[in-house]
This record gives sequence, C-alpha cells and structure tokens, in this order.
Amino acid sequence: MIKPISTLFMLMSVDGKISTGNTDNLDVDKDFPKIKGIKEGLQQYYDIEQTTDLYSLNSGRVQAKVGVNKPQKNIVKLPVSFLIIDNQPHLNEIGVDNFIKKSKKLFIITTNKAHPAFDRKDEENLEIIYYENEIDFVDLFRKLKEDFKIDNLTIQTGATLNSIFLRHKLIDKLSIVVAPALVGGKETPSLIDGKSLSSVNELKDIKALKLVDVKKLNDSYLHLKYNVINETIID
Repeated sequence: MIKPISTLFMLMSVDGKISTGNTDNLDVDKDFPKIKGIKEGLQQYYDIEQTTDLYSLNSGRVQAKVGVNKPQKNIVKLPVSFLIIDNQPHLNEIGVDNFIKKSKKLFIITTNKAHPAFDRKDEENLEIIYYENEIDFVDLFRKLKEDFKIDNLTIQTGATLNSIFLRHKLIDKLSIVVAPALVGGKETPSLIDGKSLSSVNELKDIKALKLVDVKKLNDSYLHLKYNVINETIID
C-alpha cells in the first residue's frame, strides 16, 4: 500500500479513555489540569507532542472542541502542516482562518461543498481535498504520499476515525502517553472505538502490537511505543 508512515499519538487514561466524558464540554486538555495527581505530570505529554511529525492529521470536531473557532490574537506561524478531516463542518470561518495563519500548509479534507474553507480557496497555503459522497481513506493516504510527498504523519483524531484507520491498515505505529487516571464510562471515547466486532470472521480486524519502547515518566506517567502488525494471522 502506498501511503505515509503514520503514527497514532494520543494521551489516554490507564483504562484507555481519551476524553473525560461523553460530551464536548468534557475534554482531557481542559479537565486533567484541574485534577490533583494528574495535572502534575501532564506537561510531559505536550513536550513529547512538540517532537512529533511535521504533518499532523486531526479532525474538525476535536479542534472545535478545544476552541479553535474562537478569535485568537498573535498567532505564531508553525513549521507544522495540519490536515483536518471535517465534513459537518465543525470548523467555522474563524477556525479556518486561525489554521491558515498558524499552519505551514493547511489541508481540509471534506465531503461538504459548503465548507467555509472554500471561501478561502485562493490562500497560498490552503489545499482542499474534496470527496463527493464519503472520504475514501485509503485513496486519501495514497494522495498524501504520491501527490503531496508526505512521508510521515502523526494522527491525532477521535476514537471513531482511529478505528477506521486501524481497520484499513493505515496506522503503522502507536505513541501513547498514559496518564495516571481511571475515567470509566462505556460511552466515553476510548483510543479505538467505532463498530464492535460481532463474529469470529472479523478477528482478522484485530491488530497485534510489538512493543518498541516503554519509558517511565515523572509523576506516574508512561510513554509507550508500539509497531502495529497490520497483517493479522489467525491460527
């Protein structure tokens, strides 16, 4: 498969949760800094984030949740190119403008003809990748490699998109920072959500992992690195 080498980079609790609850009002970025025993080591996650690939794949929903649609002053241009999957859309005009200002290059991937990014299509550092009905993620990753020469990218999307990437063998590596927390809640997003498996025939969709590195960070945090074994063998 022709594609960039992709790394899923996430912050999660010990029980695998990537949010603090099942509404957009709850979020680890906003809530973990409030909780004693968790907040002390949280900065390590953001420090590691600064060392990730210079192409960052995100979702519009996650970015709206963390406040990208609010007016921002003194935006600093980053050496990072952002790729935003956004159909609804979750980004508004302000959010698009904020990303244009801070991105080396901004990619908007959407099925929405009315996405506000189309009003900014003449911006030099904006690229819109449009799919008419639904996003073909295998084709998308091929385009990113062949057409845009992206060799490596970091995935920081939500649980449902993570599951789609996993099922389509689009995740090559995991880089997970584990916070010393138990969140709970069956409706709280986990690292991989999406449709559950329902038959033995679907066991091929489970991906084994090979541990590459484990580091004990300060304040009871862990940093785990795995390679994903995308070709599942069933005995």
